[in-house]
Amino acid sequence: MKYISMLLLSFFAFNGYAQENLNFGKQKEIISPEVHENGTVTFRLKAPAARKVEVQGDFQPAGSNSAGTDRMVLNADSVWTFTTKVLPSELYSYSFIVDGLKIRDPNNVYLIRDVASVVNVFLVGKGIADLYKVTDVPHGTVSKRWYNSDGLKMSRRLTVYTPPGYESTKENYPVLYLLHGVGGDEEAWMQLGRASQILDNLIATKKVKPMIVVITNGHTINSAAPGESSKGMYKPVMMTPDVFNGDMEQYFPEIIKFTESNYRIKKDKANRAIAGLSMGGFHSLYISANYPNTFAYVGLFSPAILPPSNNQQPIYQQLDKKLSIQAKNGFKLYWIAIGKKDFLFKNVETYRKKLDTIPLKYDYVESEGGHTWSNWRAYLTEFLPLLFN
Repeated sequence: MKYISMLLLSFFAFNGYAQENLNFGKQKEIISPEVHENGTVTFRLKAPAARKVEVQGDFQPAGSNSAGTDRMVLNADSVWTFTTKVLPSELYSYSFIVDGLKIRDPNNVYLIRDVASVVNVFLVGKGIADLYKVTDVPHGTVSKRWYNSDGLKMSRRLTVYTPPGYESTKENYPVLYLLHGVGGDEEAWMQLGRASQILDNLIATKKVKPMIVVITNGHTINSAAPGESSKGMYKPVMMTPDVFNGDMEQYFPEIIKFTESNYRIKKDKANRAIAGLSMGGFHSLYISANYPNTFAYVGLFSPAILPPSNNQQPIYQQLDKKLSIQAKNGFKLYWIAIGKKDFLFKNVETYRKKLDTIPLKYDYVESEGGHTWSNWRAYLTEFLPLLFN
């Protein structure tokens, strides 16, 4: 048997059928990206027939909503290279553009889907991105749970984080409902937002109280993330027909009921929080306003504020009155954060004036940059330590 195995291995190797990663030909390994100790990063791509190769990433230009490009240089080994300037600590995404065609880096197996696009990622440490790493600390459990929505007449999927030690104790925990943006789903906060790594690392250092985090799918026409439901392998779109139809807000109590029936949760307002980014911030605003004695903590990260002017859904009407009731009922934290270059900045500024008039007390954080995951990850690291104290 051993002899036959060796013959088969030799056959596949010499006939070009071996797995590429086994590198039977002893070709020089290409490392890309290579994150250097000083915070610069080198990209490499072997493309001898290409005439022009660029790298496009969210590290250039800094603070923009769209990624810039840098021209790569061809060396003697037919490998195109580019080295960045020193980059701040962050999780970055990038792609290559070869003669006008955008491709992934074949030497980097680390990929994340964002709506209908897949991008390579890398991490520069020695700063905030150290919280985004998997480190040698106790880890929570991330599970995918299905619940039945009577209102939407379908089974839907949630992502649920339970803190380290949940399975081995009988303790009850506070809960944060964490909502994604218009292009996301119940996987976005874990993949793009690095939520489980952030939670593990902050809980380990006792900067954050152990909590359960429930990540919803805010697109109510979809039961789960693309390819994860009976809908099949369709191409995801950002703006689904359910955006602003009020279903997410109207049927959110079903999610609370499921969570509190299936997990050891402290079932009172003081131990319940809701937060979200962009569309998820919009949902958090209206859910907390329509159920004004439900959440003691509300977080709006770069939130959309108002539905289209022709939208007459009752859930969105009489917002000032609902906010006034919410303010009178009391809460511990109403937290708003947005980047100075965010396209929603003016809308948030107008909303803050509304809150000042009601009045509804809020905390406000203004950061650099725009409508980006780099901001939303940072907001999560700032928001979590404020909860359940």
